[in-house]
Amino acid sequence: MNQVGLEVIKKRSVVGVVALTSRTLILQLINFFSMFLLTILLAPEVFGVFFVVTAMVNFLNYFSDIGLAAALIQKKEKVTQTDLKTTFTIQQILVIILVSFSLLFSSRFAAFYKLSPAGLWLLRALIFSFFLSSLKTIPSILLERKLDFGRLVIPQIAETIVFNLIAIFLAWRGWGVASFSWAVLARGIVGLVLIYLVSPWKPGFALDKESAKKLLSFGVPFQANSLLALIKDDLLTVFLGKILPFSEVGFIGWAQKWANMPLRFIMDNVIKVGFPLYSRLQDNLSALKIGLEKALFAVCFSTFPILVGLSLLASYLVELLPRYLKWQPALLSLYLFCVQAGLACVSTTLTNTLNATGKVKTTLKLMIFWTVLTWVLTPVLVFKTGFNGVGLAGLMVASTVFLPIILVRKFVEFSFWENVGKPFLGAALMGIVLWLIIPKLVFNLFSLLIVALLGGLIYFSLMLILAKEKILGSIKLVLGALKK
Repeated sequence: MNQVGLEVIKKRSVVGVVALTSRTLILQLINFFSMFLLTILLAPEVFGVFFVVTAMVNFLNYFSDIGLAAALIQKKEKVTQTDLKTTFTIQQILVIILVSFSLLFSSRFAAFYKLSPAGLWLLRALIFSFFLSSLKTIPSILLERKLDFGRLVIPQIAETIVFNLIAIFLAWRGWGVASFSWAVLARGIVGLVLIYLVSPWKPGFALDKESAKKLLSFGVPFQANSLLALIKDDLLTVFLGKILPFSEVGFIGWAQKWANMPLRFIMDNVIKVGFPLYSRLQDNLSALKIGLEKALFAVCFSTFPILVGLSLLASYLVELLPRYLKWQPALLSLYLFCVQAGLACVSTTLTNTLNATGKVKTTLKLMIFWTVLTWVLTPVLVFKTGFNGVGLAGLMVASTVFLPIILVRKFVEFSFWENVGKPFLGAALMGIVLWLIIPKLVFNLFSLLIVALLGGLIYFSLMLILAKEKILGSIKLVLGALKK
């Protein structure tokens, strides 16, 4: 790969991370205010129906393309129209089978969950929306391979705005569950139209044996990873609902949500860009090393101080908000999940690198190991220590982070100290300072906010001492890429 090509990839990857992070911020704000209004306009049981039905349909996504989309993004060689059409054909065959089966048995599903007629139509609307979503796969892949995330976020933002505007308007008009049904359909149609406008592609059908064989050799193990993640996390939650009171499951969910917040906001966006980026660089190990180190540093630099600050300030936040006192029993789980999230920053970034460089069978073995370990440790520790055992089991599983470190360093000699060790040291020193001053300075919500900002200032100052050139270089890179 020539220098010009590397420069283009570098700029597009930086712009991609910024675009996705900006999108996440915009969508979070839209969803927050929309949810606030909808909770005023709609009854709790309406939300219950929406969440249950959405979870049912989301399960279909794991079987909709058997990893072919990821295989196209990861492919070293240039993607041909035969590859695209073969993927599209296989996916549509699977989707049509799933949609037909789901619609055929939708009445039985509705009866099993005791859904109202409006709930049944919401289920059918989501199933049809799932079909519309499958038609967007190829245009999205074309943008991701080009690292053109700036255009990719346009349909996503439009979908969110349309969904929430229609849901709020119809809820205000008293439509109840049907508010979500029409909002879901409108979201699906708008997203489909916009993705083809920003990334034109003429759908076609083909079934090339060689193309399918090569793509499936990566896609099937990749999708197996996703299925194992489903078993490891979502199915475990269902299991916990049978052995623990729902209040304790709620404590676990609350702690996980807060601890994983920086991962969803920061790490997920870096991973989204990192996968196609590393795929383009898999034959250029020196460039891959640079890209991996920048991703590791960005994720650790941004996430570690948030997790440390959250762990130190959470108990004060719970005490200062009277309605939050009910979450006090979950604080220990929050601390455990925060440490787990810090380790996940490193392991997830590295397993993403393994996937992008074609070592998907290696990550499949890791996922099998982590899934078995989770299901062995969690019941035992829950029995011994109660609901906090879930966080303790997760921490023990996450402590095997040394495995992906060893596996990646076999072919990419990245610097662990420069990109993980220094952000950890900076966050730890910040934590010590905050631990000393918090009892003296925090007495209301405003002072808590001031201390949080002070912690950020302390951390950034420490990191300028520890990694000044790396930070200034990253800032210059972001500003330069955005300017051009």
